Amino acid sequence: MITVKNLVKRYGEVLALDDFSLEVRDKEIFGLLGPNGSGKTTAINCMLALLKYDKGEVELFGRPMKPSSYDSKRKIGVVPQEVAVFSELTVQENIDYFCALYVKDKEKRRGLVEEALSFAGLEDYRKFLPGKLSGGLLRRLNIACGIAHKPSLIFMDEPTAAVDPQSRNRILEGIRQLAQEGATIVYTTHYMEEAEQICTRIMIMDRGKAVACGTKEELKAMIRAGERLTVEAAGISHQLLMRIQEAEEVLDAAYENSLLKARCAVGSRAFMEILDLLRREGISVGRVFLEPPTLNDVFLEITGKELRD
Repeated sequence: MITVKNLVKRYGEVLALDDFSLEVRDKEIFGLLGPNGSGKTTAINCMLALLKYDKGEVELFGRPMKPSSYDSKRKIGVVPQEVAVFSELTVQENIDYFCALYVKDKEKRRGLVEEALSFAGLEDYRKFLPGKLSGGLLRRLNIACGIAHKPSLIFMDEPTAAVDPQSRNRILEGIRQLAQEGATIVYTTHYMEEAEQICTRIMIMDRGKAVACGTKEELKAMIRAGERLTVEAAGISHQLLMRIQEAEEVLDAAYENSLLKARCAVGSRAFMEILDLLRREGISVGRVFLEPPTLNDVFLEITGKELRD
């Protein structure tokens, strides 16, 4: 569906995209993740032929993407990061306006607008002006405007930013529905749990480069994040902690406020061996928690923990 090869984009002395490449398959939800300033939005704008780039190739639907590729653009929907609707138009009028950019037949458009209202759960708000909507409803209107013409390829740039959990859940359910109906979706977000929930494959960008790509399982296998073991246990001595730290397949361990926290290699028996060791040493064990590695662990391991602008 999308092929990008060796894309380079400069803003003066700033290298925004550095030999960037990706492939998005038909009918998948492709997550594009990265810290602020990593190049995600620039990459999307280059794919959409909204930005000129210095070098590289972009193909959508198997054909080169250019500013004049109107046949391809008619099959694309865009949900921008910032809400982009007309404040003087009602909810229904906004959806109809954006749909009319692609669909001239009024009768056909009427049906598409009704479908978009239903999809976004906005039937009861059709006559409201955007200024009267909550943040979650505005986000849903933004999505409805971008998908009303039934695009086969949809770019969504942080569509759930600053919305409540109920609206976020509704939006994610809608994205899954779009994929089930045959759409291909490129999805950017700063919420790692969202990407884990809905994305078939995920790419992590940093400093204009693609630094990792794969399913969530493949990404987790790339790093030594490990499973996190937390044990409530009183009286663990420094010597016993050192024995735990030195155990095979224990990546690291710490003890504070009667909580032992250890990271163990995924799939190992290290956490069972730690519990056996504690019992042999007469340590009373309370609650035990074992958490698998998360996409957030992968993201921080790959991109670092320093703050970004």
